[in-house]
Amino acid sequence: MKHTYTAVFTPETNGLYSVIFPDLPGCYTSGDDMADAVYMAQDVLCLTLYDMEQDKKPIPTASRPKDIKTIGEQFTSVVAVDTETYRRIYENKSVKKTLTIPMWLNERAERANINFSGILQDALKSHLHIEE
Repeated sequence: MKHTYTAVFTPETNGLYSVIFPDLPGCYTSGDDMADAVYMAQDVLCLTLYDMEQDKKPIPTASRPKDIKTIGEQFTSVVAVDTETYRRIYENKSVKKTLTIPMWLNERAERANINFSGILQDALKSHLHIEE
């Protein structure tokens, strides 16, 4: 699932940045420089939302960027993530499924050296409209 949230970036000493997501309590990080802070913000946002999805917790509505208040040198930036992509990367372990097919179809597929797992994965992706 794709999400966008507004992050508040706070410049710290020595070029460091701290980052918080006001809409998601406990979702914060920091970076050694701006590029690192943006990367870390994407990572913590994706992990936080992924965990909420896994735990079936409600995902809060994101505030509009103009509604987020800043102080001093703080600034906001919208951060976008895709938890489906994250899930495909980190939940890539295999699970065993038992299925039933007619004997004649099994024999014919075995004679053709069909990879049953590969065919089932391809069929499921097609049926669920999943593109890679």
